[in-house]
Amino acid sequence: MQEVKYVTLQLCSLTYHKKQNVNILVTGANGQLGSEIGRLAGDYKDHAFRFTDIEDLDITDYHLLATYFSANRFDCIINCAAYTAVDKAEEERDLAMLVNATAAGYLAEFAKKMSALFIHISTDYVFDGKKNRPYNEKDNPKPLSYYGLTKLRGEETVIRTAGRGMLFRTSWLYSSYGKNFVRTILDHGMRDDSLKVIDDQTGTPTYARDLAAVVLQCIDRYDKKHMTIYHYSNEGLASWYDFAMAALKIAGISCEIIPVSTAAYGSKTKRPYYSVLDKEKIKHDFGISIPYWRDSLETCIKEIFGNKMS
Repeated sequence: MQEVKYVTLQLCSLTYHKKQNVNILVTGANGQLGSEIGRLAGDYKDHAFRFTDIEDLDITDYHLLATYFSANRFDCIINCAAYTAVDKAEEERDLAMLVNATAAGYLAEFAKKMSALFIHISTDYVFDGKKNRPYNEKDNPKPLSYYGLTKLRGEETVIRTAGRGMLFRTSWLYSSYGKNFVRTILDHGMRDDSLKVIDDQTGTPTYARDLAAVVLQCIDRYDKKHMTIYHYSNEGLASWYDFAMAALKIAGISCEIIPVSTAAYGSKTKRPYYSVLDKEKIKHDFGISIPYWRDSLETCIKEIFGNKMS
């Protein structure tokens, strides 16, 4: 493996050392975050990226991983792979736990063996949503759903197993890639006259590209010798109803959005009513500025429509 060299850069008024010749593995590369990291990777020409998804590397197969990492060594592993079907996780419990907890632990173990920085992505759904203030990294998790439980078990396993790295909790992730709330709302808005959307769950939409940019910046700037939890979402807060209304307004789509309660909507899976994340820690440690959620939503929707919007 090539020697890791450093150059000094200035970002957000903080001086830091940008590593060069860093070999980075990204799992779950076809998902929203993995796709956005792939898009931004070209800006990091001093780094060598390898992108894998289940077709290339099944992270639930320990023996396969052992063979893979005996032949390939990395300075950093970014685990974007996850089981994210919240409702379906209640039925596919074994699979959800295998991907979100067991496999995450496998990757953390091999990262430690290689002395590689390990980056893992978790969720606001590890909280029960009963607080009336943004959740910080010291708040005790108490998931309501089995999906949230699998993500919490993943956190616990990673923190226990990995040597050093970062665990990012994020919320309401969307992008121009794949299936997500924004794409669903836009699709329904263009073909339906009305749509029911929950108005009593509050969180913060997060543009996957903003999170991807922060993850890549933090690789160069993280200097701790252990695992650290960080919260990252866009700034502000919204209900799903607010989120849907903003998306349709930005896109110029006429569709009636009918606000409904969680109870009336009839979801079979419990979700936190309030899961806004406190980002003071990551802003303090890395000196980053975080975009407001509506601004990032506009950027994403313009991309979805090919920048043809006025």
